[in-house]
Amino acid sequence: MHFTHAITRIPADTVASGLTTANIGQPDPQKTRAQFRDYVDILHRLGLTVTTLPPAPAYPDAHFVEDTAVMMPELAVITHPGAPSRQGEVDTIAPLVSRFRPIVTMSASANMDGGDVLMIDKHFFVGLTSRTNQAGVDEFAAAIRPHGYKLTVVEVTDGLHLKSIVNYVGKNTLILSQDYAGHPAFDGYNQLILAKEEEYAGNTLWINDTLITPSGYPDTLAKLKTLGLPIIETDTSEIRKMDGGLTCMSLRF
Repeated sequence: MHFTHAITRIPADTVASGLTTANIGQPDPQKTRAQFRDYVDILHRLGLTVTTLPPAPAYPDAHFVEDTAVMMPELAVITHPGAPSRQGEVDTIAPLVSRFRPIVTMSASANMDGGDVLMIDKHFFVGLTSRTNQAGVDEFAAAIRPHGYKLTVVEVTDGLHLKSIVNYVGKNTLILSQDYAGHPAFDGYNQLILAKEEEYAGNTLWINDTLITPSGYPDTLAKLKTLGLPIIETDTSEIRKMDGGLTCMSLRF
């Protein structure tokens, strides 16, 4: 899939009030925004048109826009995030997304975070996690089935989201944690296995045959270089403090 657009949101001054399990200190709002600006600059350099929403101080996690929708060529599914404090974020995302795609909106009885959804061609992998439940999977499956997509469910016991443990990095290759290496759901893909101490760097973003990866993870970088693709490293130290990564800061389509 060739990406031409992205939607992002500026981190608010309230960013440190968001949800996190990281235990590595509080993020500095100014440094968080500086890292966000670097991220948006990279998207521009890769040729994407970026729509950037203003901060949403009432929703300190709102710059993790990926959790609010799943974009595909035929439609967009507006999710119902699994954390109650984040469910209001979709109110400003849905009208914008509807300018680009027909939308399907999940019901309040379903939960899904976009960070639990990995699309590879016409195949979706969806994580069952604390943020995405079976009702969410079922509603999502009903929305995508008419468009010829396949769906595989992966139970995630370690990590906040599916994309905390596995991501697609092009060339029929996944980068994933040691605990999920060899998982039957991922048969047929080449696998780059992350060192335990560098699992965060598995949240590497593949856009138009370029890889964007967090800086400071030499073992992961060496493994990514074996793919022969251009690689851009960027600092996500503040983003990480709130369980965030590169994939979750944009909706790409």
